[in-house]
Amino acid sequence: MLALTISSRSPPSAGADRRGTEEAECTGWRVSPRRAGETRRAAFRPAGPGILPGVPPRRTPEDRPRRGPRTFAPAAEVQPMSHASRAGAADASLPRTSAPADAAPGAPAGGTGRARAALVTGASSGIGAAVARRLSAEGWRLVLSGRDADRLRRVAEPAPAEFFPADLTRPGAERRLTRFALEHTGRLDLLVAGAGIGWAGDFAAMPPRALEEVVETDLLATLRLVRQVVPHMLAAGSGRVVLVGSLAGTVAVRQEAVYSAAKAGLGAFADALRYELRGSGVAVSLVVPGVVDTPFFDRRGAPYRRSWPRPVPPDRVAGAVWSAVSRGRDEVYVPGWLCVPARVRGAAPGLYRRLAAVFG
Repeated sequence: MLALTISSRSPPSAGADRRGTEEAECTGWRVSPRRAGETRRAAFRPAGPGILPGVPPRRTPEDRPRRGPRTFAPAAEVQPMSHASRAGAADASLPRTSAPADAAPGAPAGGTGRARAALVTGASSGIGAAVARRLSAEGWRLVLSGRDADRLRRVAEPAPAEFFPADLTRPGAERRLTRFALEHTGRLDLLVAGAGIGWAGDFAAMPPRALEEVVETDLLATLRLVRQVVPHMLAAGSGRVVLVGSLAGTVAVRQEAVYSAAKAGLGAFADALRYELRGSGVAVSLVVPGVVDTPFFDRRGAPYRRSWPRPVPPDRVAGAVWSAVSRGRDEVYVPGWLCVPARVRGAAPGLYRRLAAVFG
């Protein structure tokens, strides 16, 4: 018999104004064997000396040798990168220079005196615009992309930032954007993929063009852009990709079947790419927001009508993105308690489906 405990923790917060940078991170599972009839306390009882023949008694903490304090380098060290001669092909012969071990996120790297560089998509409004403001405040050099040229310009001017209006679903747009970013920054230390659209309604009534647009924008365009950027990060030996997913991709939401499927694919891609890049110096983070107070719902054709969960401001999601970058976190939920339904679905999918069928 298995005793299964689900646990989560939230880092200490200095106040409500810091919640955006202090989102909770689920710690996962603790599983221990328990024999039939054995109490829960007994299942976690430490083994004492002489329980198994031939096995020496376990050493107490007093018997173990003491170790000195450990020191850790920052979670995401970023080095400068020179761009390749053409977009889409990284120059593996470029020299690698490492950032100092005690360099703070956003500080000049590699002794070049230049701030780290980030590319943010979906930056003309909502989450992407909030991320641009946060990274600018932290001292990053920015290249911003979005479909709405006028809004994008208004976001870029106070940063200041370079901007590249583009529809990333168009053929070759990801190559042109990557080339533009490298020409203006010399390297890319961070990619925040925040572009996305939605559609609400019955799947049987969804127009084919809308289906294709959601999948192209929310999944395929992001994969193609990451495919262009990651080789340059690998050539430099460092970098981070932050993908903005959705709780819909984790637990699925009725009347958002295609959007849920696209975001679920993005989450699986984040996990698979993280495993693939392990040890390369390039990291992957997934930020999973719930309901965010942005124009997203107006553009999808149906406003948000539920009383719970309540929408959070986009600046709070930007804080979660910064937490992923500055603390090297693989997955961040916004707000933090949203990891609970995700874990319940993983631990008891049948129960979760019955509850979702009733409460939506």
